[in-house]
Amino acid sequence: MIRAVVTGLGIYVPERILSNQDLERMMDTNDEWIVSRTGIRERRLAHENEATSDMAVEASQAALKDAGVKAEEIDFIVVATNTPDTVFPSTAARLQARISDTPIPGVDVQAGCTGWIYGISMASAMIQAGQYRRVLVVASDKLSSITDYEDRSTAVLFGDGAGAIVLEASATSPYGILSTYLNADGRGADLLALPAGGSRWPASKDTVESRLHFLKMSGNDVFRFAVKAMPDAVEEGLKRAGLTVQDMDMLVPHQANQRIIDAAMRQFGLSEDKVVKNIERYGNTSVASIPLALDEVRQDGRLKAGSVLVLAAFGAGLTWGSTVIRWGDEV
Repeated sequence: MIRAVVTGLGIYVPERILSNQDLERMMDTNDEWIVSRTGIRERRLAHENEATSDMAVEASQAALKDAGVKAEEIDFIVVATNTPDTVFPSTAARLQARISDTPIPGVDVQAGCTGWIYGISMASAMIQAGQYRRVLVVASDKLSSITDYEDRSTAVLFGDGAGAIVLEASATSPYGILSTYLNADGRGADLLALPAGGSRWPASKDTVESRLHFLKMSGNDVFRFAVKAMPDAVEEGLKRAGLTVQDMDMLVPHQANQRIIDAAMRQFGLSEDKVVKNIERYGNTSVASIPLALDEVRQDGRLKAGSVLVLAAFGAGLTWGSTVIRWGDEV
């Protein structure tokens, strides 16, 4: 059986930091209120002239270097994003032109904060089917470009960043993607959405003045969804891999809210060392949150060859899903 193996990982976060203290000077909020409700102390913001594709380039080049391959050796590019440079052409096309003079097919995936999990699932399926041997899966979001800094309920949550992995085909490696699980329920579509700018509600003077080009979220409803979706994603992913919670070495959850992560820990009886958390420093970076967390545990030495990881996310759509990986880059 052909399996997709992670052979390269790279990330990028902007230099600019927006702390809770900075937000205190911008709006009616305070550090204690933000930390107690979200677990976030600071987040990174891209510069005004820094687009989603710019961050994607940095993360992709780092992942390619880590894998020891050239961009021209990539067979397909998947870019997960909710903040593309433009509606069209795709951010994947812009990324390809920046990293390679050789044409490479690619596509954007939009599935809320679950987008990178969707992208990995697509790439893994392509590799298993024998269609492609090597796929670059990128996550990049500039959420500061759609965050309303007059709305304290959402402004405190989001940050910018990017991550990327190289997946390669192997018929013999003991490592790689063991399972993927995706789900969506569009009945909750309006709970987390960017109302204007599409064909349903094109840009106009009224949509701009009504601030409808910023994301809107029903926080309590999304929270109730998330505390159910996260356990389902973990359990179903493990089930499809033929594993149980006891086989899991590490949970790498979407970094949306500390309370949601803590709820998952309690449900599965997981100790602190088995759950990756870096929301305190980056906030919710949407599709980029899992690769950022994954790179952190690799850098600090907690990620070992053979470790069974569950990557689980939820987001706008409403969407949720997971990927189970036996870590290692041997192909």
